[in-house]
Amino acid sequence: MAATIVPLLTLAVIAFVLIVAIAPSRKATAPEALSEGEKNVRAYGLILRDKLDRALFGPVLAEQVWRKLMRCPIGEGLIHEFHRDFCGHGLIRTEAGVKLCDILDGWHPGEAIAEWTSQEAFIAFFAEQSDYSCSGWDETSPVFATQDEWHRNNQRLTRKKLQRFLDGSPPA
Repeated sequence: MAATIVPLLTLAVIAFVLIVAIAPSRKATAPEALSEGEKNVRAYGLILRDKLDRALFGPVLAEQVWRKLMRCPIGEGLIHEFHRDFCGHGLIRTEAGVKLCDILDGWHPGEAIAEWTSQEAFIAFFAEQSDYSCSGWDETSPVFATQDEWHRNNQRLTRKKLQRFLDGSPPA
């Protein structure tokens, strides 16, 4: 009897594995499969995206930010949020220049997303940025672009944050 049951059980397991592997995934990824709440969050994200300023920061603002960063101690710089967990993007002075990085727990700079070792390179880059490009929505921006909805426009650099840094104003 065992000689009959073991092959049948083996066949059943193989059939089950094949069905699971071949059957289409039931995971909801299509927009129509989203809950009403998720649809509302996505719709509001698009409204916020469309309100982002697309005016370029320009060379004057970029140079002012570079000069102030160069007066910061190494390892410090523009950190605009001070709280637990992810605090957005920051600009941190390094021994070689400036790095753009994620800030964690209000103080800890992460790995460099991008780095600039000269004033000219920093100004050339940031003069061509805007609130929109820094938000992660601009797919033509290789440094800031992201498909991750959670990171888009989440505590990113903006003209207002750069200006507050220059003015010495505390984070809002």
